Amino acid sequence: MEDKLLILRFKAGSTEALCRIYEKYEGVMLIVAAGLLNDVGAAQDAVHDVFVAFAQSPERLRLAGSLRSYLTTCVANLARDRLRANKRQSASPPEAEPQTDERTMPLGRAIHDEELRRLADALATLPYEQREVVVLHLKGDLTFRAIANVQGASINTVQSRYRYGIDKLRSMLNGEVER
Repeated sequence: MEDKLLILRFKAGSTEALCRIYEKYEGVMLIVAAGLLNDVGAAQDAVHDVFVAFAQSPERLRLAGSLRSYLTTCVANLARDRLRANKRQSASPPEAEPQTDERTMPLGRAIHDEELRRLADALATLPYEQREVVVLHLKGDLTFRAIANVQGASINTVQSRYRYGIDKLRSMLNGEVER
C-alpha cells in the first residue's frame, strides 16, 4: 500500500516520494546488481543509472506488479546490457576483488568477508543465465514466472537454471569442484 501511495505522490512531482523510494529499494537493488555484475563499483553505477532514468520519466511509469519487482527487473536488464557490452570489449570477466583489508579487522569479520568473497567467486563462475536466476530469486525476491518474463524463457527453463546454479554453488562452496 505504501508503494502505491509513493508512486502516486512521485507522479505528482513529490521529491520526498522519490527519496523514500530510493531509500526503500536502493539496498536490494545494489545486492542484485553486485551479484550479477560481480563488481561493487559497477553495481553502484547501475543502481544510480536506473534511479536517474526512473526519476526522469514518472509519466511513463506503468506498473503491472510491485515496485520492488519493477526496479529489480530494471537493474537486471541494465546489468545484462552492460555485461554484453563488456563481453564485446573484453573476453575475460572482471576479477572479484576482496573489498576489505583482513589485517585490520577482527577475526569474525575477516571470516565473514572471506565467505562472501568465496560466494562472489562461485557466483561469477556460473553461466550468466543461471547466475541471474539465482540472484533475482534469492536476493531480488522475484518469482520464477517474473524471472521467466525477464529472461524470455519458460518457467521450466528458469527453474532448471536455478536448480543447476544452486547445485553448482553447493558443490563449489563445499569444495567438491575444482575451479
